[in-house]
Amino acid sequence: MFEDFKPSASSAATSAAMAAPAGAAGLAAEHRMPIRWPMVALALTLACAAMGWWSVRDPRIWHAYCGGMAAAAATAAGTLPLFFSRRFSARMADCCTGFGAGVMLAASVFSLILPALQSVRTAGMGQSQASLVIGASVVAGALLVLLLQRAGQGHDDAARQAALRRVWLFVLTVGLHNLPEGLAVGVAYGGVPAEQASVLTFGIALQDIPEGMIVATALRGIGYSRADAIGCGILSGLVEPLAAVAGAAVVALSSALLPWALGGAAGAMLFVLAHEVIPDPHRRHDALAATCCLIAGFVLMMVLDTALS
Repeated sequence: MFEDFKPSASSAATSAAMAAPAGAAGLAAEHRMPIRWPMVALALTLACAAMGWWSVRDPRIWHAYCGGMAAAAATAAGTLPLFFSRRFSARMADCCTGFGAGVMLAASVFSLILPALQSVRTAGMGQSQASLVIGASVVAGALLVLLLQRAGQGHDDAARQAALRRVWLFVLTVGLHNLPEGLAVGVAYGGVPAEQASVLTFGIALQDIPEGMIVATALRGIGYSRADAIGCGILSGLVEPLAAVAGAAVVALSSALLPWALGGAAGAMLFVLAHEVIPDPHRRHDALAATCCLIAGFVLMMVLDTALS
């Protein structure tokens, strides 16, 4: 199972790592960014403690913080296979990607868009007007992620040619993927029933596991040490508690923001899914397996969300 995969890119990053010559790992070993993990661990511990101390003042924000930390822990758990092997099969990677995409697709619909529609209708808005408002919020969320991606691509062409920089771009892209996920957790705990928010958090944590594995394997493949690759994989998930706390805090300011926040989080996730996550397995030969896993993930999340909430 852990044999022949060097991560391929949902962005241009990992495809560059695959295309790099055999000496790329050695080049990366010479020029990679030194990481002082004791200092990083201390800084992260203090930051998380401060954020938790601030969050405990409001139960909704505290629950969002805990949900975001759970999702970050799932990302960290995804790096554990690197302790035993540096590679995993391409089919396994595609199946994990498809399953995660199905989970997030269902979460966007059943955990975010439907509660947003219910929220505006409860406030007295007509069905047609409610649909237009939530549709506009979905578009706004997608546009926000598009703008963030474009802002992150403002590097010159020469810099983008380096395999090391491309893989770091991939790591940053995965971190950007985690932004709407963390936001969705925070918004959910800020305004929808706790049971439904917990189901959403579980679904997000479930699909975060392969993300952590892919990030860590990408860095390992270009010459980073096992400790550095695992550490960076863990770091890629820590944007989620920050985004979760921000999302819950915004909703806590005004209940009128809840439908827009729910719809915006759904739009952000749908953009990432449609633009990068779902197309990636179809560029290779395991599209059918990935599609089957997508449907399985969608059905699992749908059942969890509709049966338990």
